[in-house]
Amino acid sequence: MPDKRSKVRSAGAKAVPAERPAVVRRADAAHFPGASVHASLANEIGLRIVRGDYPPGTILPNEAKWAQTFNVSRSAVREAMKMLMAKSLLASRPKIGSWVEPRERWNLLDRDVLAWYATAPDREAFLRTVQEFRHIIEPEASAFAAMRRSDEQMAEISQACREMGEAANLPERIGADTRFHLAILRASGNDLLVPLGVLIESALDHLFAFTTRKVSDQRHAQKLHEAIEKNIRLQRPTAARNAVHKLLANTDEGIGRWRR
Repeated sequence: MPDKRSKVRSAGAKAVPAERPAVVRRADAAHFPGASVHASLANEIGLRIVRGDYPPGTILPNEAKWAQTFNVSRSAVREAMKMLMAKSLLASRPKIGSWVEPRERWNLLDRDVLAWYATAPDREAFLRTVQEFRHIIEPEASAFAAMRRSDEQMAEISQACREMGEAANLPERIGADTRFHLAILRASGNDLLVPLGVLIESALDHLFAFTTRKVSDQRHAQKLHEAIEKNIRLQRPTAARNAVHKLLANTDEGIGRWRR
């Protein structure tokens, strides 16, 4: 009969002991303010996992080590680990502990996981993934929105587009940009796209924050958004789809300039 450790290794990558600086008490991470200590701890550990401090298969420090490192209770550590297991970043077994799951099992549509990805060193891969998602979803969503949108939904799209052009600073523009695209997803009339849009909201915020800085001609970018708004308002699905393709091509160019 195989022992428990062999079962763990068969479930994912080869488990290796963690020898990381995370188990050394740091002055700047000794205490998490606020009511949700376990959520803050999960955020800290999750970020380290996604950025590669703990590769898949790594057995993490035990509860006592984490509690000592961050000056928190073992119950807070336990709850943080449960949160990370719910996001499929970790698995756990008695007498073995918690280990990092293979990357393909991670819940990449989780808000927190997306946010951690956005701040990881491999920014290019993250931007490319989000942009590919947009190519798959947004053109058809805009075409459906042109056919199905209500007057209230159209007003929401138009307002977000207008606020983009009137934004006084970068954060205002990014916020309006995200609202614009999420409003289009809602107006598409497909119930599956609504929760999907909410989940990727964090990813869009990070993508737009990056690309807005890289796009030198903001007037041109605004006109591309206005063309999408106009064709949805005039209920032209084919034209709306084509307008989104032009906007995405402009964003692709911005990402390409960064890569060069």
